[in-house]
Amino acid sequence: MSVPLLETRDLKKYFKVADGELHAVDGVNITIEQGKTLGVVGESGCGKSTLGRAILRLIEPSGGDVLFEGKSIIGLGKKEMREMRKKMQIIFQDPYSSINPRMSVAEIIAEYMIVNKVYPTKQEIWNQTARLMDTVGLASRLAGAYPHELDGGRRQRIGIARALSLGPKFIVCDEPVSALDVSIQAQILNLLMDLQDEFGLTYMFITHDLSVVRHISSEIAVMYLGQCVERAPTDQLFENPQHPYTQALLAAIPEPDVEMRNKEIKVIRGEVTSPVNPKPGCRFAARCEYATEACSGADPALRDLGGGHFCACTLEHVKAAQS
Repeated sequence: MSVPLLETRDLKKYFKVADGELHAVDGVNITIEQGKTLGVVGESGCGKSTLGRAILRLIEPSGGDVLFEGKSIIGLGKKEMREMRKKMQIIFQDPYSSINPRMSVAEIIAEYMIVNKVYPTKQEIWNQTARLMDTVGLASRLAGAYPHELDGGRRQRIGIARALSLGPKFIVCDEPVSALDVSIQAQILNLLMDLQDEFGLTYMFITHDLSVVRHISSEIAVMYLGQCVERAPTDQLFENPQHPYTQALLAAIPEPDVEMRNKEIKVIRGEVTSPVNPKPGCRFAARCEYATEACSGADPALRDLGGGHFCACTLEHVKAAQS
């Protein structure tokens, strides 16, 4: 059996707050195979972006482990981690605030290569910068332009080119299209998929848009208040969602078909459980219409339902699917 490119084991990230510890990421276990895309979805505040940053050690995890190509990266020192980050990159959500407004397009893309001394001469760096601009669809005439002169789509292409500059194997895409117009979103998504095919890239694609994640992902993980509540191949998740939270998310997707305008939308009611010092038990129970006493007392484990489908729920239909 082949080793997955990336794996997390009981990964945690807690933040100290006035009332205790905020459990932003709490015991997440995921695997991503080489050349595949794992979509991570959930509402704002569920820990998606924190998970991505903890995996890259942009913020240090509070517990658990991250394995890249079968080797733990948690114990690596600064020098070793600097080398590792050549293989692991990130594309940020806001294409303007994530790039230096005082640097030109070419300088932004070349920055990582200069800092990491990827090429022995500046000319080789500028040649590679030109190739990267062409790869992501940036005209060569824009090399001397500054971010404020460009639209959001072109700025995001700069971020993508910069992420590619060190030749990574794995890229965390942290809501890379949420700040863009719909038409531009499609262009960036298609670019990311083309780059994946061309370079064999592996993505962790973070988004709150289920329509987007369905288009690009081979597998989807659904997060709620720091925990993964369901994980499955994309088609399975959309055709047969098991967790009540996943079902509610899918029911809320707008339908472009006029005949579906009277479709009943499943509203999630109730108060969101506090992520600060959460009590043991299902964190969705306070908003779940199916909640029972079995939902409290211990965090529900991800059950293997077969076919790569996992669900953390105590519902009888989930148990039946497992058997």
